[in-house]
Amino acid sequence: MKILVWHVHGSWTTAFVQGPHTYLVPVLPERGPDGLGRARTFAWPDSVREVTPTQLRDAPVDLVVLQRPHEAALAENWLGGRRPGRDVPAVYLEHNAPDGDVPNTRHPCADRDDLLLVHVTHFNRLFWDNGGTRTAVIEHGVVDPGHRYTGRLDRAAVVVNEPVRRGRFTGTDLLPALAEAAPLDVFGMRTEGLAGHLGLPPDRCRTADLPQRDLHDAMAERRLYLHPVRWTSLGLSLLEAMHLGMPVVALATTEVIEAVPPGAGVLSTRPEVLAAAARHYREEPQAAAEDGARARRAALERHGLKRFLDDWERVMEEVTHG
Repeated sequence: MKILVWHVHGSWTTAFVQGPHTYLVPVLPERGPDGLGRARTFAWPDSVREVTPTQLRDAPVDLVVLQRPHEAALAENWLGGRRPGRDVPAVYLEHNAPDGDVPNTRHPCADRDDLLLVHVTHFNRLFWDNGGTRTAVIEHGVVDPGHRYTGRLDRAAVVVNEPVRRGRFTGTDLLPALAEAAPLDVFGMRTEGLAGHLGLPPDRCRTADLPQRDLHDAMAERRLYLHPVRWTSLGLSLLEAMHLGMPVVALATTEVIEAVPPGAGVLSTRPEVLAAAARHYREEPQAAAEDGARARRAALERHGLKRFLDDWERVMEEVTHG
């Protein structure tokens, strides 16, 4: 099939485009949010092709994967008037947990009969008000980076984008107390100045924005993976950490309690419990490695790439052929 999909979420798209299809990714001259084109820091196969709006006008498209509310009108315009869901089969992929008026948040695609609404976690489907729209859940899949864990650095890895702006959503306010239990290395976009913002000494909260090929090696050198996120969809970085063989210390919120089984780390809604777990892993490297190995096995079983792609094949077959 030829699938039109915008480059919105680099990590998710990296897994999605490993399938057997041709993936048409819009590109604009300025490479802004509606035309990023191919990823520059992720490894994508040659089956991912950049296309301009002009090229899309007469291009054969078998399926449109929508990810943002405005993409339906954008697609109709760029596809020469063909409407996603009516003239071209479509799914709407919802990456996020609802934001605002929870648990009564109405989804933008609620009560539509012309597309399938796909959520990435069961928690998200439960908390969004989907109305009468048909829904499915396809849990994340991860391209396996391999068991790289060494834990040689007595520090905790945190992966989060824009921690200052996102604040309480990503648990940024919890970092000062957690940094007392373990020095933090915070990786992600727009993390610069975080230590100063939190009033922490630079060595207790170091930051860096690394491409994925370097990020995985850097994460795997840290003793543990810390996930202090209060309210967001299940972070792919958490699943990548588990694939790497890292023990997880995380807030027991949203879908985390489903993704991290007993023995793969420590989950709690009490930050002091997470701090104690971080200290434990620092003091007991062997326990950290053993829990990390269990985390890897669990992640491979539930969030492996084959299961993810098989789930998408079933959904795409249903949507395009009834």
